[in-house]
Amino acid sequence: MIVKEFRVVLPLTVEEYQVAQLYSVAEASKNETGGGEGVEVLKNEPFENYPLLGERYSKGQYTYKIYHLKSKVPSFIRLLAPEGSLEVHEEAWNAYPYCRTIITAHELSGEKLKLREVIPIDISNDTVRTTDYKADEDPTKFKSQKTGRGPLVGPEWWKKCDPVMTCYKLVTCEFKWFGLQTRVEKFIGDVERRLFTNFHRQVFCWMDRWHGMTMDDIRQLEDKTKEELDKQREQGEVRGTRSE
Repeated sequence: MIVKEFRVVLPLTVEEYQVAQLYSVAEASKNETGGGEGVEVLKNEPFENYPLLGERYSKGQYTYKIYHLKSKVPSFIRLLAPEGSLEVHEEAWNAYPYCRTIITAHELSGEKLKLREVIPIDISNDTVRTTDYKADEDPTKFKSQKTGRGPLVGPEWWKKCDPVMTCYKLVTCEFKWFGLQTRVEKFIGDVERRLFTNFHRQVFCWMDRWHGMTMDDIRQLEDKTKEELDKQREQGEVRGTRSE
């Protein structure tokens, strides 16, 4: 089992991040969908009376998605995986600022705390793959016209930012397959770091697109995005992040 806690520092307020992450999830989903693969949204609806984190949160937005992966995993997994197993089902209860999926939670037992590895992510200075790099998604070059924030330059750029916040992403993975467990769990850990790094670079560099949007605007965007994703999966070529 691996337990990794990713910590991402961002030049945003906690309130801004709610809109920023939802906007960026919608846009990133479109970038990853096409040619029979990508994101399928089955449900996106409000929920109530679902206690989370010791009953501190009980209402928010529920989503049920299927991720059609196929080419987005290494060849050794594709060779061994049974038909249909490369479709990941995700249920999430977003009671912002806390979000829980059916496989993760921040209320760790003592045993999992001992396993936990804390991994800081620096969206400005951490290296990204050449195939992932886009100049217009580079925090060292982006300056927001709406807020004046950026570019993010220097080894501790967050000390010069106001506002600033830290986003905590906890990933727990247990893959029980003799002979493959260590290899697959390492792959998943590496992928999560890559995804969190690239996603939060986009969150910051797309600031002028989402800044000023309301939650009503976001819900309308999500409805429109669902329609676009359904069309994109049935046509075109495979898009977005690929396994090497």
